[in-house]
Amino acid sequence: MSNLERIESVKAGYLGGMAFAVAYVFILAINFNTWDGYVPDVISLGVKVAIAFISGFLFAVTYRYIIRTDDNGHLKDGAVLAFGLVRGLVPVELSSDVFHHLGQFAILGIESIICFTIARVCLEFAFNKGWIKLFS
Repeated sequence: MSNLERIESVKAGYLGGMAFAVAYVFILAINFNTWDGYVPDVISLGVKVAIAFISGFLFAVTYRYIIRTDDNGHLKDGAVLAFGLVRGLVPVELSSDVFHHLGQFAILGIESIICFTIARVCLEFAFNKGWIKLFS
């Protein structure tokens, strides 16, 4: 792999990470009203946003390699769904009472899929404009 390919991957990763993080912060702001007065500390929010950025970065780099120059919509949707489900199902594995929090887990999964979809739309826009080159 050439250095030019690595640079394109970093560009894609940065765009995907930023898109995912901004979407995640927006969703957190919407959910903030439902926290019943709970105000998370700055460090906790910073860690959550950093993890969101890393998730989006890794998704974007992988997405660039997955789709290459292929115009397969199922492949593109499958990448978003796979990343969204993996990120959304982690709390299920960590919970001792899955059925008690089933609604919250469903919301987390949907939020993840939405954030990855937003990152995908941003990446597709950048690919179409030629700002980021597809992996060849």
